[in-house]
Amino acid sequence: MKIAFFDTHSYDREAFEACPLAPQHPLIFFPEKLNSSTTALAKGAEAVCCFVNDRIDRKTLTELKALGIRLVLLRCAGFNQVDLVAASELEMPVARVPEYSPHAVAEHAIALLMNLNRKIHRSYNRVREGNFSIEHLVGFDVFGKTVGVLGTGRIGRVFCEILLGFGARPVAFDLKKDLELEKKGVTYDSLENVLKVSDIVSLHLPLNEQTRHLIDDHALGLCKKGVVLLNTSRGALVDTRALIKGLKSGHVGAAGLDVYEEEEFFFFKDLSDSVIQDDLLARLMTFPNVILTSHQAFLTKEALENIAWTTLNNASTFEQNKPLQNEVHVKSHSPRGIPEK
Repeated sequence: MKIAFFDTHSYDREAFEACPLAPQHPLIFFPEKLNSSTTALAKGAEAVCCFVNDRIDRKTLTELKALGIRLVLLRCAGFNQVDLVAASELEMPVARVPEYSPHAVAEHAIALLMNLNRKIHRSYNRVREGNFSIEHLVGFDVFGKTVGVLGTGRIGRVFCEILLGFGARPVAFDLKKDLELEKKGVTYDSLENVLKVSDIVSLHLPLNEQTRHLIDDHALGLCKKGVVLLNTSRGALVDTRALIKGLKSGHVGAAGLDVYEEEEFFFFKDLSDSVIQDDLLARLMTFPNVILTSHQAFLTKEALENIAWTTLNNASTFEQNKPLQNEVHVKSHSPRGIPEK
């Protein structure tokens, strides 16, 4: 089936064109994001393939249906960008990539932590300028530290396992406990208690109505002074204003962010010759104890290969009228282990 890809870059095209399943499906690539103003680009295709910052709302889906689109493919695990109710009513299945490389994202979270902790980014810049002073570069041992892990799905599980290798003490929040993790030494507790006892807090949760701004003024107030916050999941899990307030006061010791709640206007673009027209993002970028990467945690060779294979296999499965194992249903949008705030 002919597939129209939106919000694509060179690495997307290369991975999909190299996939063994590619010859079965004519592929067309567009750099534009999918939304109600770009649906016309999909004319002649039978499916669309989207990424995290596309807007697949009711209007977009209705227009796609009128163009003859029968399937929505997500080359990502998250599906908060899709109106699942509208997709169901329009009888347009939505299939995702539930697991492309949990190791890629978990390892990136660890990289953010270690760079922040040992201040590698600051040391690198100093040495490049001939400054070999190590003043104000003191870090801490991750060994023995309590690390709060919010969400122990595929990525959170790998993150916990890496922490155990460091000799850290992971404490997790998720109503669905992972018994294998418990056997390895991970303990579970309430969200409030996890925030209170943790030296480091890492987010590995989906974004939905219950998790939006889960980390707000109240949540940060529960944390230890100097807490390190890591977010490699979805930007809107964190209230950016609250985070900036915590960074300014010193209550938040550092933040490693691969996502930002308004990232769709900035990430995956070269804006080096532009003035950032977002005061909150610009402010985050001024803190010496913040590392911000542009949603690249997934970006490994292995992950791209898995994304391409699973996405095109989803298309083949649909075309063969077989059950879609990776279909996202409306009920899947219910909160996972997160109580109402």
